[in-house]
Amino acid sequence: MSPISHKVLRAWAGLGPGFLPFADAATPDVPLRRLLRLSLFQVSVGMALVLIVGTLNRVMIVELGVPAFVVAVMISLPVFYAPFRTLIGFRSDTHRSALGWKRVPFIWRGTMLQFGGLAIMPFALLVLSGGGHSAEWPSWIGPLSAGLAFLLVGAGLHTIQTAGLALATDLVPAESQPKVVGLMYVMLLFGTVVSAVIFGWFLSDYSPGRLVQAIQGSAVATIVLNVVALWKQETRRPARNAGATQAPAPSFGAAWSQFISGDHAVRRLAAIALGTMAFTMQDVLLEPYGGQVLGMTVGQTTLLTATLAAGGLIGFGFASRVLGSGADPFRLSAVAAFLGMPAFLIVIAAGPLHSLPLFVAGVFILGFASGVFSHGTLTASMGLAPRDQVGLALGAWGAAQATAAGVGVALGGIIRDIIAGLASRDVFGPSLSGPATGYMAVYCVEIALLVATVFVMAPLAGGRRNVSFAGS
Repeated sequence: MSPISHKVLRAWAGLGPGFLPFADAATPDVPLRRLLRLSLFQVSVGMALVLIVGTLNRVMIVELGVPAFVVAVMISLPVFYAPFRTLIGFRSDTHRSALGWKRVPFIWRGTMLQFGGLAIMPFALLVLSGGGHSAEWPSWIGPLSAGLAFLLVGAGLHTIQTAGLALATDLVPAESQPKVVGLMYVMLLFGTVVSAVIFGWFLSDYSPGRLVQAIQGSAVATIVLNVVALWKQETRRPARNAGATQAPAPSFGAAWSQFISGDHAVRRLAAIALGTMAFTMQDVLLEPYGGQVLGMTVGQTTLLTATLAAGGLIGFGFASRVLGSGADPFRLSAVAAFLGMPAFLIVIAAGPLHSLPLFVAGVFILGFASGVFSHGTLTASMGLAPRDQVGLALGAWGAAQATAAGVGVALGGIIRDIIAGLASRDVFGPSLSGPATGYMAVYCVEIALLVATVFVMAPLAGGRRNVSFAGS
């Protein structure tokens, strides 16, 4: 390699920690390159989320003609597995494997579940929409097969993410654990942006065949990314399997009771759930809103997911710097909830004004506020977690977020369909009889949820100016 190439590489390595949030989580034993390779599991999760929340909801509603409430229920099906994230985190904390691993078996099981769901999903969706439907098949085959595909993908990504984040925290000292988890979530957003751009480009000339190719290509990519991510990451310790010489693992009930009795744990989880629901009810509706109200194409609406994720990525970076200066994470999360209110008003105004730039700006601000809120609540949860319950704490935070997101997505679709049906019958008057009315009603509900989030979080904000991280 030439001297000039060496200088370029050194300059690039020097720039990385300054511009990549949480890059200072790297240590001499665990360099940034290894952490970034491990973070590929988050890229696979982000890819699946783009398909479920972004691309497929638009395609199912607009191109395949599936009712919005059916789409909302299908996309929210993975939420049924979300509460088990707490149990997965606890089990990965205490698992004793014959091979000496405790995190890798869970990540690999999740990988196979996600692969299986993505492999059957495109054909299940075509059957659900009536494409290729045979008169010999009962009508429930379509919904059952599509529901199974979404459940498998949901079970896989929840398992991968919970155990993967716990593995990431195992690799670094306790004081760096919140930083490395933050780095993993930055890479999740990065993977979401890249995946959304790729899917938007690939499906710009939409056809059912290209949809099949996109989803099944994602299934293969899931296996490849996660194998590369896990390669030689977790040290094998066969002594873990010597059950006769080890103390029995604590029960989940006892561990959960200890965790939930912590400082404002119930209120904290309630605030996380309310805020997450407020920021995610529109996830199933933003792309159809752009398509039906503003006339955007499939490729353009898929890029909305990239815009939302890019805003979240910048929000994470901003929150990293603010929290690094000692700011209160609860107060920062409350500010993010306040910022989400005008963002929804901008999205609402874009409809009657038929302004695509205004709509994109509102989506970006929503992503930014959501990123700041997620990072603030994540930092607070990690900071208040007992040293031996990192996996459980991550699981509880993820369970609260994922459950609220799934319920919010389902409610968003149902509310939109009910209000749109009433509006089409001129219940609200001629001026509100258009397709935008149902979407706007959901956005107004989200504003109300943000107000409730601030109210619930108020006693937490300012209570601790500096949250001490586990083990620090």
